[in-house]
Amino acid sequence: MSIKALRKIQLGREATAGTPVAATTIWRGMGTLEDQRETKFVEEDIGYISGVDRSYVPKLQGSIEFESVEATFEQLPHILEAGIKAIGTGVADGSGSGKIYDYTLPVATANTIKTYTIQGGDDQEAERMEYAFVSELNLTGKASEAWMMGATWLGRQVALNAFTTSLSVPIVEEILFSKTKLYIDAVTGNFGATLKSNTLLEASFTVKTGWMPVFTADGNLYFSFIKLTPPEATLDITFEHDATAAAEKVNWRNQTPRLIQLKAEGSALATPGTTYTYKTLIINLAGKWEKFDKIAEADGNDIITGTFRGRYNATKAAFGNIVVVNELVTVP
Repeated sequence: MSIKALRKIQLGREATAGTPVAATTIWRGMGTLEDQRETKFVEEDIGYISGVDRSYVPKLQGSIEFESVEATFEQLPHILEAGIKAIGTGVADGSGSGKIYDYTLPVATANTIKTYTIQGGDDQEAERMEYAFVSELNLTGKASEAWMMGATWLGRQVALNAFTTSLSVPIVEEILFSKTKLYIDAVTGNFGATLKSNTLLEASFTVKTGWMPVFTADGNLYFSFIKLTPPEATLDITFEHDATAAAEKVNWRNQTPRLIQLKAEGSALATPGTTYTYKTLIINLAGKWEKFDKIAEADGNDIITGTFRGRYNATKAAFGNIVVVNELVTVP
């Protein structure tokens, strides 16, 4: 008899993509590995109405959905490392204790990402998937709650393998949505210059990373390598139906490019740095409004939601980036 409370997910950063490694940390979230191997039953006319049990496996693949869980300054980088850009070691913020991880979305050349070995299971069975990368990630939040993070991971194959033992549960800090500030600026300006107060109600940031597996005939049933196709980044923002929302609807109708920044701060760093005093999450995105929904209401209050599509802007010479500041020297 297995117990759901004894499920766990463990992660290991691969030195060589596709070569399994022992886990080095525990993911503080939920999800289970899925073996996506294909099984083919052969169709043939051999005198059996029932058909016979002739079958074969032409393709191996695995996946795991990291279910939506409270986002933290310490573990969000795992998703970004495997989907946006491999950084590994944070940049020191001057003489402060903060470490800066800046994940820039690709523009003209592909970034290098970090692949993972993921272990999953419960007290009955443990499995392992190597060459794991993130194909889609999302961050969502609403007032009076925490930011939530989730991701879809793909990998080469799922096979039985024991859990790495003796790992400690990492210490984490949740990123609170109510500590988030919204900035919107012209592309001739800078990210984070103009604060829009008393209007941000909800936000949903989704990145389809563009990374996809490539299957070739090279002696194996799993994919040979991964390559980058055009990524997509979208940001849904729910506003109080106020002057800010009305102004951005005008920018949508005029197809005026904008710079948007969402900045959430956490607890104070042990030692303030040159740039940061607090643990920080920043989402920067250049682009244009794609649509605005009709006016809606929440508890008798008028609200409106706009969808902003990230695109490279030549004036600002920017597409977007996600910055995480914590006190970890390296991504564990």
